[in-house]
Order: sequence, then structure tokens, then C-alpha cells
Amino acid sequence: MELTEPTVWSADRLELGEGARWVDDRLVLVDLLAGRLLTTGGDGPAPLAELCRLDVPLGAVAPVAGRPGEWLAAAGTGIVRLGADGSRHVVADLEGGNPEPARMNDAVADPHGRFWAGSMTYAAKPGGGALYRVDPGAAPVPVVTGLTIANGPAFDGAGATMYLADTPRGHVDRFTVDARTGDLGERTPFLRLDPAKGAPDGMTVDAEDHLWVALWGGSAVRRYRPDGALDREIRLPASQPTSVCFGGPGLRRLFVTTAAYGLTDPGPSDGALLAVDVPVAGRPAAPVAAG
Repeated sequence: MELTEPTVWSADRLELGEGARWVDDRLVLVDLLAGRLLTTGGDGPAPLAELCRLDVPLGAVAPVAGRPGEWLAAAGTGIVRLGADGSRHVVADLEGGNPEPARMNDAVADPHGRFWAGSMTYAAKPGGGALYRVDPGAAPVPVVTGLTIANGPAFDGAGATMYLADTPRGHVDRFTVDARTGDLGERTPFLRLDPAKGAPDGMTVDAEDHLWVALWGGSAVRRYRPDGALDREIRLPASQPTSVCFGGPGLRRLFVTTAAYGLTDPGPSDGALLAVDVPVAGRPAAPVAAG
């Protein structure tokens, strides 16, 4: 089936859908505050199936290379390994010592098997969040501090460029990345969005190295060229898009999670998983190196 317009992909409605990733020919996503890891296929609309449920918020996961059913997760106040047998192992507590109540938010693996995870305070205190990098076999290290709500990051195909959003500020910055060490180099402004258009939330980079951004409060997803110019906008029937990824046939189906969180009168598609076909391909989620 071809989806020429954004289509509701499941009857499920999520409080805070997030973390859409295409893994092993299926879509995985989270209902963040509920701590639920969910999955569905890419060929046709279907109910979401629950893979696991945590008793802490679950921001996003990345598959572990060579270990089917195992995930590295940004969860609660740190990094947790989720075993295929249902086991849970806390890798690191990153925000438990934050003077403000805080939690992990978005996270992703880069093309070299490193895991990058952002954080935020529950009150979205300016400067209260950070971005951490987890190298295989090493302890997490903070690499960007002074953030409010870290979203993304998203990497180009070579893993040499990273995009990072600070949602309440409406900022997306671009960093150079040393592919060998993961060290961040030059930081430059990439987008400075008008609040009336929405705030940058989850992001992904397609096979042409263009950046796709979900606009929280903006009812849209936008594609930007590497020079920062707007290439296209897809309007959506939900007001709070939260994350984007490519999957389905030929990796040309764009999946968008949305949230009903905070809405006093949610519409019929708020909190829905949406899908639309686009004329450019994406990439599946990169795995985390087993370490």
C-alpha cells in the first residue's frame, strides 16, 4: 500500500510516544512516561505490541549488535541494558545526583556503535540537561552540558556530523565528530526556529544526509538540506510530533510518533503513530557495539 498522506498506523494512543527506530524489519518506539517499549510492522496498520515495561520513564533504545532482543536504553536517571530474557542491568546512573528531579530523554547509537543519550529536568530548568556519550566498554561521559531538553542527536551516514536539538530554545546545533574517538569538534548553529512554527524534537538523517525534524506544537515534520535551507514540510493531523524514523518498503516510509501529553482537549490523532511515504530513503537504526 502507498501512503500519499499521513496515515494513522495504529488505533493505540500514547501519552508521550517517542523514540521511533527501525530495527530488524520492524518499528520500535516508546510510550516514554509509561516506561513501555512497543513494536509494530511496517507493511500495514496494526496494534502496537508491548516488548517490555519499566517502572521508570523510558526515553529511547538502541539494539545491541549481535544480540537479538537486547537493548541499551536511556531510562530513569541513567543507562540500562535490557536483556532478551527480560533482565534489567543498570549500566550507569547519570542524573540521580542532579539537584533538580531529572530523567533521561532521547538517545541513539551512531554509525560507529557509540550510544548518545540526553537528559532533562522534569521542570525543564534551563541548563539542567546534558548529552552523554557511551563508548563500547567505557563509562558514560558528559559531552554537552547546559542544555534544557536534549533531543536527538542525529548523525549523518559517516558519523562525522551530529545534530542536537535543545527543544524549548528552538535550537538545533551541528557538531563535527571525530569518527575514531567520538570527540566533538566545532559547534555551529544549524536551525533557530520561530516558536510559532513549533519546537524541534526528535530528528533523523536520511540517505541523502538531509535532516528531518519533528516539530512539537507545530503539527509538522520538516526536511532541511545540509546548508540549513528548508527543503519540504509535511503537515500532520496531530499537534505534537515527537520523533521520526524511516522504515517499511525500501526504507521510504516515514514514521512519526506524537503525544497527547499536556493537551486539555486532544484531537483524534494526538498520541497516534503516523506514517507517510516519501520520495527519499532513510537508514535503519544503528546498533550499539556489544562492548
